[in-house]
Amino acid sequence: MVDNPAESAGSRGRIFWLGWVLCGLAIAFLLLDAAMKLLTLPNVLEAGSALGFEGKPVERLLGGILLVCTLLYAMPRTAVLGAILLMAYLGGAVAVHLRVGSPLFSHTLFGVYLGAVIWGGLYLRDNRLRRLLPFIRTQATS
Repeated sequence: MVDNPAESAGSRGRIFWLGWVLCGLAIAFLLLDAAMKLLTLPNVLEAGSALGFEGKPVERLLGGILLVCTLLYAMPRTAVLGAILLMAYLGGAVAVHLRVGSPLFSHTLFGVYLGAVIWGGLYLRDNRLRRLLPFIRTQATS
């Protein structure tokens, strides 16, 4: 959806599609992660036990929450709500990794990296968000 009819497809095209590529990568990763949690694969159970969730059947619950948040993020109308909810989910992941002493740059901060991709992609594909936070200026043609 183009918010400014005077804005040409060429001027918004690259930024818009780069945003969708970033969002698509994040969505694909999150859907895969949610599916693995919902299926309670052995490696998911093993990783959960290493993070302190041994004996607690939380994988399916976390997978369901992640799936709902990701689907909200994937739909343009609810993308901002989905991004906010995904950041809450990822904040919990960062906190869990901090608690167990996981390596900082590879494991603990992974949620921060993924959050940057989530919001960066949304920022590039959503004109309303770019107008709210004008870091990138696109030229409108008359």
